[in-house]
Amino acid sequence: MLTNIDVTLRDGGYRNNFSFPRDYALAHAELSVKAGLEWVEIAYRKGSFKPVPGIGPTGRGDDEYIRAVAEVVGPERVGMILHPKNIDRDDLGQMYEAGARLVRICVNAADMADGLETVRTAKALGFTVAVNFTRVTQQDRRTLVHAAAEAAEYGTDVVYLADSNGSLTPDETRRLVTSVGHVVPCAIGLHPHNNLGLALANSIAAVEAGATWIDSSVLGMGKGPGNLPTEQWLAYLTRRDPGAAYDLGSALGLAELLAGRVAESAPELPLPDLLLGWFDLAVEHRARLGNQDIVDQFAAAAALAQVVSAA
Repeated sequence: MLTNIDVTLRDGGYRNNFSFPRDYALAHAELSVKAGLEWVEIAYRKGSFKPVPGIGPTGRGDDEYIRAVAEVVGPERVGMILHPKNIDRDDLGQMYEAGARLVRICVNAADMADGLETVRTAKALGFTVAVNFTRVTQQDRRTLVHAAAEAAEYGTDVVYLADSNGSLTPDETRRLVTSVGHVVPCAIGLHPHNNLGLALANSIAAVEAGATWIDSSVLGMGKGPGNLPTEQWLAYLTRRDPGAAYDLGSALGLAELLAGRVAESAPELPLPDLLLGWFDLAVEHRARLGNQDIVDQFAAAAALAQVVSAA
């Protein structure tokens, strides 16, 4: 049994400074649920990892916005994501009261103290809790597996593996999910990025290896070249199982609506983002490739990758 999360309003926010119009955000959530997605991740709580000037509502995740979405789709469909360093002691309770029921906590496998305390608090409040291990391709595998086991001990419902750099291949995805599956009793999820055009293949590999939670975004709208396209994922799932409880027509209608309302949603795979995926570099490294031609950017990425791997 799969659990699917739509992350367009949050991850797609990197394309438009998290400034989706309110009426669109509400319609998006409603159509995502109609398409059969179990959760809609509607916002960051108090910002991304790094401050973003003038960040819009899906980057703030204010209580009033949470409440408005929950009134449309019900609290049992509303998810939020956060970095523990951005919140204070009252935020989780306020989010729950406003109508969020899923919280995803971003952590680094090598430094989990704040994340685990946040897990403990969220579980006590009644949230479904996911720990999102970011940039898994840059984590030491043994450290990551140990951290996943520790997160599970704290009561985490889902251990999420985020391919933040879009660098995983299907074989690597399969091995990673299998390794984590050996040590956790909870569910495993994949957050795929599409730098190498492998988001769909990696998601299929993850499910075959035992993952049961998968992220996607409409038109693939997300940071860098984006995520697994929701409409593509649902098309695959319904081809695999014609009886699956998904409404591809609603998903396609949502894709058309997004394309018409949000210009930044247009699918793209810029060549520099492909380089970032190939060299396992973060989207923040893109500016350091310069504005020269792609061959020179390739050389710059190769040199930068050596520096990053040696750090």
